[in-house]
Amino acid sequence: MPPLADALPGGSFEVVESSDDIPTILVQPPALVGVCQTLRDHPALQFVICLDVTAADHFPRQPRFDIVYHLVSTGKRLTLRVKVQLPTAQDQVPTVSGVWRAANWLEREVWDLFGVTFTGHPQLERLLTPDDWEGHPLRKDYPVQVKLPVKTYAPLQLTEEEFRANVEADRRLRRPRA
Repeated sequence: MPPLADALPGGSFEVVESSDDIPTILVQPPALVGVCQTLRDHPALQFVICLDVTAADHFPRQPRFDIVYHLVSTGKRLTLRVKVQLPTAQDQVPTVSGVWRAANWLEREVWDLFGVTFTGHPQLERLLTPDDWEGHPLRKDYPVQVKLPVKTYAPLQLTEEEFRANVEADRRLRRPRA
């Protein structure tokens, strides 16, 4: 990989060790969009694909959250991991959905499951959980309390009539309206 220091503004990132062979840089939230635009547009880098945006909750460690971007440069055959660290979920990260359109849904997923807000995001709303869901289920402080008894009396298989009724109901639902 060409030296990132030649392409990126000084002090905008820090190279960190990773447990695998993917080069990893740590970026401060205010510099994220500028760094990502340079990673995409610089002729020696051309990271044109944002493959994934995810998060990790390291509670009780500080900084608590890692927001992780996996980038791919197909023309240069390079991969790069970009990390942003946040002390709390109330801290915010600027959206990179303007740099890579694929980041739109990926950032919504991170917000839905971890509660990390992406400022400037065009549609930051629930994606995987119902609209009335309370909290963010992948946070380590999420209260997991199952109060319902396990239902072992429910039938494990449908009868032939129930199966036919389900298939017919599905066909009616999918039938094009005239």
